[in-house]
This record gives sequence, C-alpha cells and structure tokens, in this order.
Amino acid sequence: MTGRPTSTLRDGARTAPRRARLKPTNIWFALPAMAFVGLFFVVPLALNLPLSFSSWTTYRSEIVWNGFSNFSLLHGQGYLINAIWVTLAYSVVAMLVQNVVSLSLAYALRDSTLLNGFFRSLFFLPVLISPLAAGYVWRGILDPAGPLNAFISMFWPGFDFAWLGNITTALPAVAFVDAWKWIGLTTLVYIAGINSVPREVNEAAYIDGANAWQAFWRVTFPMLAPAFTFNVVVTLIGAFSAFDVIQAMTGGGPGAATRSINVLLRIQWGLGNFGAGSALGLIITVMVIVAAVPLVAWLRRREV
Repeated sequence: MTGRPTSTLRDGARTAPRRARLKPTNIWFALPAMAFVGLFFVVPLALNLPLSFSSWTTYRSEIVWNGFSNFSLLHGQGYLINAIWVTLAYSVVAMLVQNVVSLSLAYALRDSTLLNGFFRSLFFLPVLISPLAAGYVWRGILDPAGPLNAFISMFWPGFDFAWLGNITTALPAVAFVDAWKWIGLTTLVYIAGINSVPREVNEAAYIDGANAWQAFWRVTFPMLAPAFTFNVVVTLIGAFSAFDVIQAMTGGGPGAATRSINVLLRIQWGLGNFGAGSALGLIITVMVIVAAVPLVAWLRRREV
C-alpha cells in the first residue's frame, strides 16, 4: 500500500446517484409552490416593471411614462454605481463567509451525538432572531464603548476602534453579521448532505491511503454538490435582498460605505419618489437574475 490515493479518490464523485428525471406526474406536486411564486413574486415584478419607467411621486397623482428618466436621475445623483458595488461586495462577502464557516461546522458536527445536537441547536438560534433585532444587538457589541473593544483592551490596553464608523471595516462587519444570522440554517443543509454520503466510500478512500482532508475534498465534497449549489445560490440571493441588518447597524453609513441598493430604495420611497424606487427594484431583480442563473448552471454541471 502506498501513501498516494488511487482511483477511488479520483472517481469518488462518480459514485453519487444520478438525478432522477422529473416525471410528468410530479408536476402536480410542484403546482402549489409554482402558484405561490407566481402570485407573490412574478405578479409584483410584472406590476413593478411599467412603474420603473414612469414618473410617480407623492406630489402628483397621475402616473406618467418617462422612459429611462428614473435611471438617469439615479445615475446623475451619483449614488447608483456606488450602491451597485456595495451590494455586490456585501453579497459576495456574506455568501463566502456563511458557506465556508457552515461547511466547516457541518463537518465537525456531522455525527449525531448529544453534544453535537446541543451545538447544532446553539448555532441555529440566530436564525430564529429577527434580522433587525440581531442588527441592533451587534451594533451595541461593535460600538467603540461596547464589549468587543473592552475584550480586546484586556490584551491591547487603550484599544479604541469604531468598527461601524470606519469606511474600511463597516461593510465587512455588517456582512459578517448577516452571515452569522443564517449560518445555522446552511449548516443543517450541509450536515444532511454529509450524512447522505455512504460511509463505505470514505472507508475505501482511507484504505487507498487518503488522509482526512483528501477523503473530504476528493470524495465527500464532490458528493455534496446538490447541497452546495442550494446553499450558495440561496445565500447569494438572500444577501442581495438584505436590508434589515444594514439599516439597523449603519443605516447605509458611514458616508455611503454600506448604502446598498435596498437602502437607496428605502431612501427614494421615503422621499416619495416611487418611480425611482421601482427602478431600483428592477435593477436589483436584474442583478439577482444575472448572478444566479449562470451560477446555478455552472454549479449544476458539478452534480452527477
């Protein structure tokens, strides 16, 4: 026996079961979900589309078609491009942190023991908390006079840093809190995926000379493709639509460092610029579609 993994590792992903074909009778089971999506997502999107190209404010009762004037207005104010970059950066950071941490936790807590069950419940608790409440709690923790700076001061006397008042750290801090809020949910999905991998496959990898990391990366991880696809896409879409945590922690500041499209949308609606707000809603929808559809197609090719 040699220390070099053999074909068991290289072909580990091939042992995963093939996806079942969708039978015509299964469509009936999907109809309630399709109706829900159509009623609460497709219909509002269709109604919002013409408003994005219309002049509609609290100062005039009629809705007048104005073409791309709303988009020109937003771009001319100098906020739109920054909001797009903030939204993209926030979404990528939150998605990466959430999936890397939750996958690590899932591997550590994969066995069904009493202690692991306790930690699973502990990490799931933030999911049950309101995003707005979680944002306010973390704003207090990250305050210059909060417990985080007090803890660091025990090892670094005089440490005083405004985590949410610095344009460099504000966005990563808020994205971290968003990831922390939902890590428990994605962890459970990964645990279910890991436990669905036959133990015999990993045992064969160990017999072939693989260590724990090689067995996970070459065998377990490829067979986690469905769970990985689901978590990556859902966390990315969720981060794109995030508003509560940002509003509670920074309100879009300092300056415009965390002013995402959703925060800018709230500002426009608060000013009574409903047409501009609808245009921002259309922009975030297009961003989600452009990001999610190619990502799903690419990730699905990994599934076997």
